[in-house]
Amino acid sequence: MTDVLAPCPGRVIPLSDTPDPVFATEMVGPGIAIDPDPGEVTVVSPIPGKVVKVHPHAFVVLGTDGVGVLVHLGINTVRLEGRGFDVLVEQGSTVEAGDPMVRWDPSAISGADMSPVVPVVAMDRPKGSVSAPPRGTLVAAGDLLFTVTQ
Repeated sequence: MTDVLAPCPGRVIPLSDTPDPVFATEMVGPGIAIDPDPGEVTVVSPIPGKVVKVHPHAFVVLGTDGVGVLVHLGINTVRLEGRGFDVLVEQGSTVEAGDPMVRWDPSAISGADMSPVVPVVAMDRPKGSVSAPPRGTLVAAGDLLFTVTQ
């Protein structure tokens, strides 16, 4: 089992409420979304492992047990081309759960088809295999978000 921690503070919403069909339909995998608190925040790694991909707006950490977790900072934020994101980790590095990954300000996200919502996804896992805290649950960075069973 892999415990996946909240990478940032905010309010839990079902992944199906994410304003992006790729995430909402669990194409990438099951998970939870967080409507982040406004203001600058340091996003942390949700699991221990290796940083296999890092972009300003998203990163993937692969745990030693083979579970990969994607954290996507906002919807369609790739259009910002890195503006407003401060990457704090290098691709290929090893991190512990709770280690700083990216600093950003979700309240600065605005524009057509953009949202600050943060999907947290267990990659390549069966649809519906993640149980979430109830909608509206407030989480702090580092709180247990969900558990991935092998």
